[in-house]
Amino acid sequence: MLELWKAIIVGIVEGLTEFLPVSSTGHMILVGHLIDFRGDKADTFEIAIQLGAILSVVVLYWKRVLRLFGIQDRSERLQPGPRLNLLHILIGIVPAMGFGFLAHKYIKLLFMPETVVIGLIMGGIFMIIAEKQSPPVAAETMDGITYKQSLYIGVAQCLSLWPGFSRSGATIAAGMLAGTSRGAAADYTFLMAIPIMTAATGYDLLKNYSLFSTEDLLPFIVGFLVSFVVALLAVATFIKLVSRLKLTYFSYYRFVLAAIVILYMAIGGFSY
Repeated sequence: MLELWKAIIVGIVEGLTEFLPVSSTGHMILVGHLIDFRGDKADTFEIAIQLGAILSVVVLYWKRVLRLFGIQDRSERLQPGPRLNLLHILIGIVPAMGFGFLAHKYIKLLFMPETVVIGLIMGGIFMIIAEKQSPPVAAETMDGITYKQSLYIGVAQCLSLWPGFSRSGATIAAGMLAGTSRGAAADYTFLMAIPIMTAATGYDLLKNYSLFSTEDLLPFIVGFLVSFVVALLAVATFIKLVSRLKLTYFSYYRFVLAAIVILYMAIGGFSY
């Protein structure tokens, strides 16, 4: 049976880090080792409660989600011009979904603190490059994102399959390098998360549902709710700050965390 206190901790970590450019997977791996929450059952639980984080994005972006399907709030007055549509989302998610499906069993082998350290450092460097080398902004909002920019962002999302790299870090940085504003790339990243994370969660649950029993239902519900509430607060705050909060600050955090993990490993802190 899953322990309730561990479900709460994992839910907090998932909700807080899922949509920030710090790598939720990396944090979950590290926390899993610290609280001895590991194995196939723990991995599937961590993926399953992502549904709470996904729901938080749906709640915050529900009008944009409906607009993708041609349903518009009559109270909204939209300026004429191009609009983000389902094809933009499809182009953005296909590369990572395809690569992730083909390399799934190999990616699972990377779920360890050593590889997380590499991902934290490399992802941090990539985000600094994006802040330093980005061209002039061509797409101020996500409605201005082109199909070509969507493809760049989608290909970069494949980098996040390496634990510790960060999906939002990779896609926001790639968007900036492709000429989108930080805010536009973040909004697009959050919308892309809904289908790709739902698909990944569903795939893992279908493969591993037999690992769980009815006794695990309460920890699942608690983990889901905690993840939802914490992610809702984290994403809402990030949206407000993203236009003036440079990715560089998150890079510094990643470097510090990587250094702490290296020191912890050096003294034999992680057990296998």
